[in-house]
Amino acid sequence: MDFNEDLLLLLILMFIWVEYLWELYLSLRQLHIYKTNNAIPEDLNQMLNEESFKKARVYGIDKSEFKIAKELFNIILTTIILYKRWVYTVWSSSESFAGILNISSDQEIIVSCIFMTFVTGFNFIVNMPFTIYANFVLEEKHGFNKQTAGFFIKDQIKSLALSLVITLPIISAAIYIIMLGGNMFIVWLWLFTTVVSLFLLTIYPSVIAPIFDKFEPLAEGNLRNGIENLASQLKFPLSQVYIVEGSKRSVHSNAYFSGLFGQKRIVLFDTLLEKHDEVKNLTTGCTDSEILGVLAHELGHWKCSHIYKSIVLTEVNLLLLFTAFGFLFKNSLLYTTLGFAPGTEPVIIGLIIVLQLILAPYNSLLSFFATALSRKYEFEADNFAVGLNYGDQLRSSLIKLGKDNLDYPIYDKLYSAWYHSHPTLLHRMENIKKQMANKKKD
Repeated sequence: MDFNEDLLLLLILMFIWVEYLWELYLSLRQLHIYKTNNAIPEDLNQMLNEESFKKARVYGIDKSEFKIAKELFNIILTTIILYKRWVYTVWSSSESFAGILNISSDQEIIVSCIFMTFVTGFNFIVNMPFTIYANFVLEEKHGFNKQTAGFFIKDQIKSLALSLVITLPIISAAIYIIMLGGNMFIVWLWLFTTVVSLFLLTIYPSVIAPIFDKFEPLAEGNLRNGIENLASQLKFPLSQVYIVEGSKRSVHSNAYFSGLFGQKRIVLFDTLLEKHDEVKNLTTGCTDSEILGVLAHELGHWKCSHIYKSIVLTEVNLLLLFTAFGFLFKNSLLYTTLGFAPGTEPVIIGLIIVLQLILAPYNSLLSFFATALSRKYEFEADNFAVGLNYGDQLRSSLIKLGKDNLDYPIYDKLYSAWYHSHPTLLHRMENIKKQMANKKKD
């Protein structure tokens, strides 16, 4: 390698290590809070007992230590992959495998699909020990994992197969557009990815999600009537309310609405519904009125057009990324730095180098601002729920869900600002209280 190749590789490695060390620093700050804060916050003193608070602390410590270990492994592996030029090694292996199938190495799209299959399979295998540990050790220890080994294996195989089925045709079409699109390929590539992403978002609830989970219509009753009345009040185009059997995978709770155009569906995890465990003498989940408070928040996202705003920002970002790619991907230095011979410049490799490595500082900065914007949207959705007079119900449900999910309520400010797409429980409690007080004044 010449000096320029050494320098570029050094700059890439320096950035990923600086980012890693920054995130390690934040994780250590949060770990310190887990280990040293023993007092329940005053705002939650009447709602959390010492036992649940202690469980949340221990769960937080275990998750934080696991995260630190996993990220250390990832940064070391990434460094080795880049330094040893394993990207070229995998590409060369892909060409050799194509040769075994009597496919010429000139068939770049097919070789690229083989390359991505190898990469996806490698990531799947390397991450599997962490996935198994996270589910069957960490989550199991704290009472969250409900997956059997058979269910887990089926889930992982489905995820891997679906990833390849969706990704490979998209990659093939993208490479074809770049190769034949001429000077306008940036526009065509952007239009293609926009159409595909909107299509996937549209079919996800009815085609993709049922592959993994069983969806059943919510039975007639007070909760269904309350949801339909809330939707009618807001003119929300509700088509159906479903219960998803999330309890087969985990006891963590959630609720969301889906559907970009026309009719939309509301989905409730079965773990969100109030249940009483006779053996443990423990009640989990939320009451009907509290679930309506959660849904008032979710419908606030719809009313405030947060989904569409996010899509617009995503598409603008994609256009910027593809524009940068258009300017950079023909630079031979990008390929020779990773071990490719001069003149060997596969499009898929250019996409990886430019979008993931060269633009990594931009991606990190954008991620930070996207996280901050997401928190702003969450506050707006909470405010919307308060405006519908669901402030008390939302507040109560957030506390219950935080308790059920062992969500430790105290976070380091820097850690929260960098990582949290949702405001912390305490910040949401403070905001809801303030909004309710202002509403009373009005």
